[in-house]
Amino acid sequence: MQAVTCAAVDLGATSGRVIVGTWGKKPALTEVHRFPNSFQSLGPNDYWNLPGLWNEVCTGLRKAKQQFPKMASVGVDFWGCDHVLLNDAGRLVFPAHAYRDARTQAGLKALANFGLDRIYAATGLPNVFYNSSLQLAETVRSCPAVEDLATRCLFLPDYFNFLLSGWMENEISIASTTQLLDVHGHDWSREALDFFHLPPQWFTKPVLANTRLGKVTGLPELKGVLSIAVPGHDTACAFDAMPADPAGGDLYISSGTWSLVGCENETPILGAEALKARVANERTGRGGYRPLTNIVGLWMLERTLLDFSARPQSPKEWAALVTAAEKLPARKVLLDVNDPVFGNPPSMRAAIDAQLKKKKVKAPGNVAGYARLIFESLGAGHAGAMQMLGCLGGKTFKRILMVGGGAKNRLLCQSTANAAGVPVVAFALEGTALGNLASQWVALGVVEDRAAFRAHLAPTLQQTVYTPR
Repeated sequence: MQAVTCAAVDLGATSGRVIVGTWGKKPALTEVHRFPNSFQSLGPNDYWNLPGLWNEVCTGLRKAKQQFPKMASVGVDFWGCDHVLLNDAGRLVFPAHAYRDARTQAGLKALANFGLDRIYAATGLPNVFYNSSLQLAETVRSCPAVEDLATRCLFLPDYFNFLLSGWMENEISIASTTQLLDVHGHDWSREALDFFHLPPQWFTKPVLANTRLGKVTGLPELKGVLSIAVPGHDTACAFDAMPADPAGGDLYISSGTWSLVGCENETPILGAEALKARVANERTGRGGYRPLTNIVGLWMLERTLLDFSARPQSPKEWAALVTAAEKLPARKVLLDVNDPVFGNPPSMRAAIDAQLKKKKVKAPGNVAGYARLIFESLGAGHAGAMQMLGCLGGKTFKRILMVGGGAKNRLLCQSTANAAGVPVVAFALEGTALGNLASQWVALGVVEDRAAFRAHLAPTLQQTVYTPR
């Protein structure tokens, strides 16, 4: 089997990394660079430090090329929804806001009161504060001159592909996070663009993943390396790496800052009940349907820890926190993790305490207590999402496949299995990076397709099965 080495640039909202993968009898991964990431506040708004991110990516890719001189290609995935506006020369004409910025709240309320049914029928995405549609509409409304300055809108993986290759392309999986893509096709919804008053010329028809963009031109050290459009949305990459049963029956959870709970489906899940349940009909890199629901995830614990003087700093300390939480009694009253108050409160601990007070329950007294409460509440949230998707999609889920940081958390996995009543299979794999690399290997002709990749990958994986108790 031919050994081909590729680099995955995997950028998350709290950390980024460059991982090199070599295809062979067993895919071998090497993390060559990791760095922290966070949005920064400036006045009342929140922004991403794109120059800093690009600098870290370049550092990682240089290291990758030094360690693996025969590196064939590079692909980029990001979190969803965030974007840049460019002029014809490719220069930024507007700062890159972070999706947790509160600037969309007025548009969120307005859409809830008018036109939401029509927009959901057109795009298959519910009304959520981070949607690109609301962000872009606020930009045009607040800064109307931007329409004269900007000629293209690129989402963050598209933009980093452009910095690498010089090609401006919108990729379909990241486009599907925007609430602007036609749910029944592979192009933008003119109805949605008109509704949000967005210039259609800012967008081009999205390309499918596995598209070769050309040689890297933006980084001299990578001369000869090919830039490939992988599934730009990190969740699409993570789902691609799941060794799913070809016969179906698997629910997927990518557990990290967010818990993304979904499945693969031949058609979108639409209608009034799907809208009420906030089902997002996102896409795979091949344009297929990946209906899911987005639940606040381990972000709850990350932000709660800010209100304590000490927090875990190493894998050993994180494991000790999970162990301490496991020793506590099970919580009789759990949090409603679907409450929008947990999106980006000034104090997560205060938001949790306020919800518990409404339920007439005493707040935990220490970090371990909050961890136990959060993990069990997320497990119940996962189970509720499974039940909802099964009902609306006409599916019976036989097991849950989990990847991401949460897959390493015994208490979270066991709580999910207990609440859902089906086994949770937790994989020790870099799901997002592997999905990114798989797309590159397919584009290079090393592996036939995603199904072949999954079949080859499955026997090599380390997994832990949590049965319901």
